[in-house]
Order: sequence, then C-alpha cells, then structure tokens
Amino acid sequence: MRKLHIVVVDLAVKAPTRWLFGRMMNANQANVMPQVVALWCEQEGHQVDFVCYTGPENLIEELPANADLVFIGAVTQAAQLSYAISNLMRSRGAATALGGAHARCYPQDALKYFDYVFSFTDREALRTVLQDCSQHRPIGIPISAKQHPAELPGVRERWQFIERVLPKARLVKIVPMIGSLGCPYTCSFCIDSVVPYQQLSFDVIREDLRFLLKKFKKPNVAWHDPNFGIRFDAYMDVIEEAVPPGSVNFFAESSLSVLTESHLKRLRANGFKAILPGIESWYEMGNKSKTGSKTGMDKVRRVAEHVNMVLSYIPYVQTNFILGLDIDEGPEPFELTKRFIDLVPVAFPACALLTAYGQAAPLNLEYQKAGRVLPFPFHFMNNSTVMNVQPKNYSWLEFYGHVAGLQSYAFSRRAIYRRFSAAKNTLPKWLPWMNVLRGVSSEGFGRIKYYARLRHLLNNDREIRRFWTGESSEVPEFYVNWIRKDLGLLWEWLPSGALYHDPNAYLKSEMESKRVADATVRINNRE
Repeated sequence: MRKLHIVVVDLAVKAPTRWLFGRMMNANQANVMPQVVALWCEQEGHQVDFVCYTGPENLIEELPANADLVFIGAVTQAAQLSYAISNLMRSRGAATALGGAHARCYPQDALKYFDYVFSFTDREALRTVLQDCSQHRPIGIPISAKQHPAELPGVRERWQFIERVLPKARLVKIVPMIGSLGCPYTCSFCIDSVVPYQQLSFDVIREDLRFLLKKFKKPNVAWHDPNFGIRFDAYMDVIEEAVPPGSVNFFAESSLSVLTESHLKRLRANGFKAILPGIESWYEMGNKSKTGSKTGMDKVRRVAEHVNMVLSYIPYVQTNFILGLDIDEGPEPFELTKRFIDLVPVAFPACALLTAYGQAAPLNLEYQKAGRVLPFPFHFMNNSTVMNVQPKNYSWLEFYGHVAGLQSYAFSRRAIYRRFSAAKNTLPKWLPWMNVLRGVSSEGFGRIKYYARLRHLLNNDREIRRFWTGESSEVPEFYVNWIRKDLGLLWEWLPSGALYHDPNAYLKSEMESKRVADATVRINNRE
C-alpha cells in the first residue's frame, strides 16, 4: 500500500457564530470518531493532517492543497458544508469520504458528493478504502462494517488530536471520552434505538483517567455515551479504582431510570457535576423517565420531584424534551413543560423539535409513507431551526405559536435570573454562568428572536408558507441566502443541486430492497 497524504476534518459546527457561548464552547463539541480515524490512518503508515472546525477558522486556508484522501465527519446540519469541502478537495485531485451521523442517515444523498460513504466504521472497513483510494463518480461507494467496532482508541492514544482542539475552548476545556456504544432503550425517533448496547474496554477507561490526571490539575471529562451508566456499578468501580474521589469533573447524558438516589450519591462522590437526562414527552417513554404509566400533570410532578432530587446531588442538570410528537395535541404539552420549569427552576430546559433524519430510525418510514416529511435543506436540521415533519395535530402557525411561547417563558430574564440564583453557589464556579450564557445566546434569546421572525414569515411570505405546507418543493430565497451567508467563500464550491434532497429516499430504498428480495424468492421457487 502506498503512503497517502490524508486529511481528517471534524465539523464540530456548521458555520461561524456571533453568539458568545458558541465562540467560547464550540471546541468542546469535537467528536471522537474523526480522532479515531486519524489515529488509525497514522497507524497504517500514512501522513495525516487533522482539522477540527469550530467556527472561527478559515477552512479553505486550513485544508492542504495536495491531499490524496479526505475524511469528513459531519452531522446532518453540517451536510451542505461537508458537500462544499468535498467538492473543493475533489477539484484538487483528492478522493473524499464521509462518516458520522449524516452518512448513516442520508447515504443515498451523500453518495452523490463523496467517493466513499461510511455507516458503521471499524479498522477493516477503513483499510478497504485506504487500499483503494480512488475516485468513484458520479456515485460513490457505500462502506460499512457489520457493527460498531469492539474497541476504540482511548484518550491517551488520541491525545495528539485532542490537544490541538482544546486551546480553542475559551471558557472551559472538556475532554471527550466514550465507554459504550448503542442504547438499550427503543425510543422510536432515535438513531441509537436500533443499535445494540455495547460496552467498550474498562481497561482503556481506567488508563485514560490516570493519564488525564497527569495532564490537568482537575480534568473535565464529557462522556459521549448515548446513555451513560447502563452498567452503573461496573463504571463506578473503574472510576473509583482509577482516580481519587472528586479529582475529575464528569459530565454525562443519562436517563432518570438510572439516576436513583443510591446511584446519585456515588456519582456525587466521584465528581459528577452535570447530568443530562431525557424526559422527551409527558405522555410516553415512561420507562426511560422511571414514571411507568403516569402521564400529564402526574408525570410532571413525579419527574420534577425526581429532578430536584438529582439536583440535590448534581449541581448542573439539563432536561431534554421533544416538541411536536404525534401524541401531542393542543396547548397542554407546552403548558405542562412550563409547569415543570416552575417546579424545577434551576434545571436548564432543552427543547428539541421532532426531526426525521432520513433512515436514522424506523419511525421515519411511517412519516415518509404518510407524505409528512418536508425537504428542508440539511443546513437547518439541528432540532431547533425547523421541524421537518408536518405536525399531526397542529397547523404550523399554531405549533410555532406554542413553541415561541414556551421558549419565551423558559428564557425570560426572570427565568434566567432564577436559574442563576438557585445555582450560584455550586462548584465549579463557571457552571451557573454557563446557564446565563446559554440563555442569552443562541439557545435562549436567539431562538426567541428566530421563532418570532418565522411566525411573521409564515403569516406574510407566500413562498415560505407554500414550502412549509408542502405545496412547493422550491427552497425559498430566505433559506438560500442564509446558507450562502453561513458558507461564506465555500458557497462557490457547493455542488449544483446540493440544496435539495429526496425526503423519501429511505422509503424508496426499503421498497426497492423488498422488491429485489421478493423477485429473488420467486426465482428460487421456480428453480
């Protein structure tokens, strides 16, 4: 195998930001897998340049002109940016490959703009591409391992790439770690719902924590596990064996079903400072929130009591909700969330809009069969800018009226002050200020402003209204200009047609697979 010049690009964000919180914290959104791919490529004997885009960088200047192969890791909201980078690097003679969530969710679209598109990625799948390293156009080649890799390089092995990103984090520097893949829950809207839970090496975790204590006086570690603590006692045993109690600040996404009081005591003793539990709905997913069959206000009270108990042990809690589920109807779901905010004023409420990401989840097939998925440019599919599924029980104006009302309630100056005051004596000292910065930045004030503008456009702009109602598939100029501004100089490299995608590609691919399978059965039966 010849020695290649490989560029690995981690798109932590999709565009520059003017918001203070993003400028200070975007670097902490760096992903694990691009670092893993960069390391594996080096271990195969290749020259590797690693680029993590966090917003301020000039990507065109940072991308080498003479690469043989370019790997890009991207979520869906960074898809248009990744397409433009791929086109630029192809023009310089490189072959290009896409991995990450967008590659898994929209492979049919990504194959038009990349030579290789990865689903599950392990060393063997990667080695296949390194050995080929050729152009495949106009349609690329799908690459996938049978499942997630059984092992991943840890922090110590990836350190050369991590330490290139950390200086870009201005407020606090957080090291990404991962101890498991997949998820035991079956939330129908989630990309991990069909991926079996898989524990990674505890030996690697133990070694990495000891390594970090040599690099920092008190490291900050964010667990990238889809759901941390499923094997709770085993995790805690490893942490307690590896490092002294409280010597590391930990942040993790978990479920309320895991956050029992006995577990919380152990989490507090071991330095866990932030927990992000998913509540999702006031009417469904009782197993994940440990509320059983309780719904409505009964569930609100039970969850609020539980979250307040969590807060008595863990200083920072973000509660995650999903708006626009088919079970929602009328103002009640939004009013219930307001009541929850009243009952738990210190928790940061993160409200996501229902989004069908291609073939991320089986539920998306039902939306596509019903013709409810809209062809919004990927650039806006970030769970907050647009909801690409036509709501079952609301008009768009009605729905966004409720969303705007909830957002204004959750991030009024009074609510932000209450959140800060309730947490101002917590440690580390920067945690309460994170709530303030998030509230006055894009997640709070920014969304309030955007939802007000969107409702105005839905009321007064016929082009916007026809697109949102599905009467037209032509992307409104409002969104085209938005993408043009965000991409900057890379707009010139966005391939023709890359603003559009088939929102029913998943359904069509499943129908085609079934047709082929049925034809094969008929042929075999005749034989």
